[in-house]
Amino acid sequence: MGVLYPLSSTSFLLILFIASVVADDPYRYFTWTVTYGPISPLGTQQQGILINGQFPGPRIDCVTNDNIIVNVINKLDEPFLITWNGIKQRKNSWQDGVLGTNCPIPPNSNYTYKFQTKDQIGSFSYFPTVGMQRAAGGFGALNVYQRPQIPVPYSTPDGDFTLLIGDWYKASHKVLKQRLDMGRPLLFPDGLLINGAQWPYFTGNAGKTYLFRVSNVGLTTSVNFRIQSHTLKLVEVEGTHTLQSSYDSIDVHVGQSLAILVTLDQQPKDYYIVASTRFTRKVLTQTGILHYSGSSMPLSGPVPPGPTYQIYWSMRQARTFRWNLTASAARPNPQGSYHYGTILRQRSLILANSAPVVASKQRFAVNGVSFVNPDTPLKLADNYNIANVFAWDSIPINPTNGQAVLGTPVLRFNLHDFIEIIFQNTEYQMQSWHLDGYDFWVVGYGLGTWTEAMRKRYNLVDAVTRHTVQVYPKGWSAILVSLDNQGMWNIRSSMWARQYLGQQFYMRVWTPQKSYLNEYDIPANALFCGKAVGLHA
Repeated sequence: MGVLYPLSSTSFLLILFIASVVADDPYRYFTWTVTYGPISPLGTQQQGILINGQFPGPRIDCVTNDNIIVNVINKLDEPFLITWNGIKQRKNSWQDGVLGTNCPIPPNSNYTYKFQTKDQIGSFSYFPTVGMQRAAGGFGALNVYQRPQIPVPYSTPDGDFTLLIGDWYKASHKVLKQRLDMGRPLLFPDGLLINGAQWPYFTGNAGKTYLFRVSNVGLTTSVNFRIQSHTLKLVEVEGTHTLQSSYDSIDVHVGQSLAILVTLDQQPKDYYIVASTRFTRKVLTQTGILHYSGSSMPLSGPVPPGPTYQIYWSMRQARTFRWNLTASAARPNPQGSYHYGTILRQRSLILANSAPVVASKQRFAVNGVSFVNPDTPLKLADNYNIANVFAWDSIPINPTNGQAVLGTPVLRFNLHDFIEIIFQNTEYQMQSWHLDGYDFWVVGYGLGTWTEAMRKRYNLVDAVTRHTVQVYPKGWSAILVSLDNQGMWNIRSSMWARQYLGQQFYMRVWTPQKSYLNEYDIPANALFCGKAVGLHA
């Protein structure tokens, strides 16, 4: 059982001090060697994917606008690729790390990612995107701190914990991939992990307040997070400051991140930290320990139970997550200075997920199209005008009732379009949708089938912005997006088996005006594969 101490307030301030004394937009360099290695997170040894020998991988702590240089050396026996979940990659979808934008790193080769945490703060993560490698490890935390001159709407915490929570399988990622390739769905997970382990141990001082950064890095299931006898004050969701509401427990859906303040204001002793699955017949629970420094009193009492109410409870809670209109985010201007509710939308999309059987195999689809990754990344094909890799606008913008088909669709949008997307969940399973390159305003949740009348219920004043949104069973979620980031961007299910079997597609945001103000050129070290072999940057 590992003891995890927080990033101290001294370390926290040191990060900000370094950012203030070096030249503008400093560089942070990392070299990561990716290998297989034995891990036993559920008590049974299995093959994991390690970064520099670590499971989970190293945490990146950086500051707004830092330039991040990560040299990834692949020592696996298969290609490898990392995406930086929630990092917008401004003007730079070349670094997004998904199969539609990048060739994977071959075995015994390397690739150096070069990206900037431009105009962002908050709690994020990274993970592998090839096959089902995410089920073996290779994931970690990426925390972006504010610049010294930008205030946050709460006092500097006395420490900073990161919690990566997710469901876990004892089967190897190759076995899981083989099962999906055979057209069979994944079984229920074997357990939950917190920071890749059971019973992680966190230490703090009585009377002090700590920031807990919580991310759901799992494959399939939503989780509920709580700390015995302690109140959770929500302060940040995926890079946006929220109104500071307090909760006994909080739902975190697949791919989502948030940050909460916890004051150690109880009798000094040990307390349960609890994560449990939501909306599942069988409830998986994982516990850790919050230890008051200097105390010798052990855990006592039962493990605090999760919410007994399901969909309505969770949806009501989600609606209480609101934008802090007066707080500054990464820039000095208040978040609420952007009046998203007054902007005329150019287009609306209704995207319905489904679970069709195609050619006798289980697939997943969006509006009747199940995405197939080609050998050539879409971004390379678009840049070099390589034919027969993908099909423009070949996915309907409204649900269809016809038979599902396989395809590689890319929807075209103009730079600076302001669009509405409604995610319609036609199934009895919770959904979680992610959009690369952006955050978006979550303006509404509901049950049943979305209609235009639902727009009257939208929150057009202080809806929270985030990069991943849950969609409740047989329900809908509505988002508004300002397409101000040129590039090729993946919109996908965060539930990785669904993504792998087709619940995704790409959006190209583009303008004919060639300018570095809009998009960077292909990087000089770009990898080439598929039909792009032989080309060069």
